[in-house]
Amino acid sequence: MRRAREIIGTHGKENKTDKIWTFPDGRTIEFGAVQFEDDKKNWQGRPHDLKAFDEITEFSESQYEFICGWNRTTDPGQRVRVIATGNPPLDESGSWVVKRWGAWLDPAHPNPAKPGELRWYATVKGQEREFPNGDPVEIDGETIYPRSRTFIPARLEDNVYLASDQRYRSVIQSLPEPLRSMLLNGDFHAASRPDPFQVIPTEWVRAAQRRWMERPRPDVPLTAVGIDAVRGGDDKMTLARRYDNWYDDVKKWPGVQVPDGATAATLVHSELGDEEPGYVNVDVIGVGSSTFDHLKIIYPSVIPVNVSESSDYRDRSGKLKMRNLRAEMHWRMRDALDPIHGDDIALPNDPEVLADLCAARYKVTSAGVQIEDKEEIKARIGRSPDVGEAIMLANLPGKTKVDWDDLQGLGRIEDYQNRWT
Repeated sequence: MRRAREIIGTHGKENKTDKIWTFPDGRTIEFGAVQFEDDKKNWQGRPHDLKAFDEITEFSESQYEFICGWNRTTDPGQRVRVIATGNPPLDESGSWVVKRWGAWLDPAHPNPAKPGELRWYATVKGQEREFPNGDPVEIDGETIYPRSRTFIPARLEDNVYLASDQRYRSVIQSLPEPLRSMLLNGDFHAASRPDPFQVIPTEWVRAAQRRWMERPRPDVPLTAVGIDAVRGGDDKMTLARRYDNWYDDVKKWPGVQVPDGATAATLVHSELGDEEPGYVNVDVIGVGSSTFDHLKIIYPSVIPVNVSESSDYRDRSGKLKMRNLRAEMHWRMRDALDPIHGDDIALPNDPEVLADLCAARYKVTSAGVQIEDKEEIKARIGRSPDVGEAIMLANLPGKTKVDWDDLQGLGRIEDYQNRWT
């Protein structure tokens, strides 16, 4: 607000309580913040013809999308738009920006865009799609109106106020990498400094994604499938397929498309087609048990995974034990990605894969390695790491094939979960 006072001066009137500036012609500017994830709800139902975000990578994707839902006006002659500015993300929590503006920022994008070039997008059945222009499109009886988007990169030289300030330039040049390249050159691909308690190092995942772009899918049967199930809600149901050490693109379904376990099983069966997976790991915590019940009728090797169960797994050194199966699932993925002793795996070149696998932090307790709660991860990155969890489930080893008539006699899913090969 202090900077706004310097710029606006006496040209407008400030309401310090509501943080609103009013100008003689009736126009207003409202300032606000969303410090915590749920603060986005404070902006529900409050329309603005301009939504402007500063330091966009400090916002979560869900905050951005939610607030933009009220970018509107009742004046037919008023332009409506969203503007976002900011520096490259310092960690994976801001990598959604690279995905959203992937045509301009992702070097592997199949149809790259030039700086300032307009592209048109709309969400159809929960998935964002690109369209050739802004013309209305009829899809399943609904008229879809694509909205334009663009990205304009900037370097320090492009700032007319600071480019000639040698003092500021010297400050930027004295920063350590990668921060120096981020602020000096606007480099969105500079590797960020990892958190020492990040379970899976960022560069290990990037290396696996580079291998994926260099290798075709191996000509082998489908080794394993991992399913992170949902029942409605804001999270996504995700399915990861593994062919030996090569992982296919993760299939995602918005929660609104998965109202129950029967629907989830139908979607899975439709996606896999004639492929017969070696085994299918299903997260049965919460709503996943219904999906498991319906899938075990279709596939002979469907395995319930309750990540709260105890684990005997230790890291490759043998020194770190795991507090539960959730810690084991994360650490097995870490061990598989290890550039020296790992399994040389290849992961899809999807920013969501990178963000999800690198999101979790850990601590070492007397009971073993403990992974931070999923709710803590969701609060930090603004969504559930469903894509990463499906991949980690596909990476877990299978169990012995069990006759389902015998399984009924066990009485509890938990009894079966302890029967590892």
